[in-house]
Amino acid sequence: MKKSFSLQSSSHKRLNILTNEWVLVSPHRMTRPWQGQSEQPSKREIVKYDPTCYLCPGNVRINGNKNPSYSGVHVFDNDFAALQSSVDTALWKDGLLHATGESGICRVVCFSPDHSKTMSQLSVEEISKIVGVWMDQYADLSQKKAIHYVQIFENKGEMMGCSNPHPHGQIWSQSSVPNEVLKIDQQQLNYFRLNRKSLLLQYVEEEMQHQDRMVYENDNFVIVIPFWAVWPYQTMIVPKQHQNNIGQMSIIQKNHFADALSVLTKLYDQLFDCEFPYSSGIHQAPTTDADHSHWHWHMNFYPPLLRSATVKKFMVGYEMFASPQRDLTPEVAAENLRRLL
Repeated sequence: MKKSFSLQSSSHKRLNILTNEWVLVSPHRMTRPWQGQSEQPSKREIVKYDPTCYLCPGNVRINGNKNPSYSGVHVFDNDFAALQSSVDTALWKDGLLHATGESGICRVVCFSPDHSKTMSQLSVEEISKIVGVWMDQYADLSQKKAIHYVQIFENKGEMMGCSNPHPHGQIWSQSSVPNEVLKIDQQQLNYFRLNRKSLLLQYVEEEMQHQDRMVYENDNFVIVIPFWAVWPYQTMIVPKQHQNNIGQMSIIQKNHFADALSVLTKLYDQLFDCEFPYSSGIHQAPTTDADHSHWHWHMNFYPPLLRSATVKKFMVGYEMFASPQRDLTPEVAAENLRRLL
């Protein structure tokens, strides 16, 4: 006899409405004993200035350029950019082998001159200045004819492959629209054509009614663990108003976005009493000439920690060959974060 279905006890799949892909959820596995690998928590020396750091004010970088003695947010072209600005983007073919040049501009954004302060340790006012720089950079790069997408992101912590402990993020802008963004673009377009309404605006309204995956909200933004989340404490910050890109925020909305960032990063650090590692990134409308009125921008956080500061989730086995999978449900994860407010 089949058991009645439950989101909190039955194995099931959840649909990611932004990619049209399924996620396997196995909540019953949370009772199993953990005998897997434990990571050593990263230990970062807390100093305001490091004379050996390539990102600290006044220091000389590896290529010989000297950082200015900056006092706020500092942006510069990446010395080891993944994209080159002067690449021929013509198509190359040899039978089934296809390639094309990919050009772009990559920049580094130092959040603060203080080597010791991650985003969670900055004030809302300081974070608002970072957001302002993101807005300015999006506006600048989107005006360049060769740029069709601008990806703003941060890798925080050694566990996420961050090569320099000075708090910073990156901006990669490129000549084509990346794979994940194309999926999200198509799903939002399909919904908008059918309903004449933003897909994420509808989603936010439904989550605000349900409340069980909501973490925090202010007048203009919500922090939610998506129904389809893959990573244990994956979150999404979404504006309550339909906006295509971060450049459309008002001053008040910019400050409220900074407030949401401050709350979330502080909650993360409190959860397992550590400098919580994550990769975060903003998905927003491409910068092509097409109509992007269906786009609703949002920011994703993908943290790897599962049970403690030393136990992380690995994407292996079934997840590499079949489908993403999680044990901890988004509802339980959201409750764990809400308790810390």
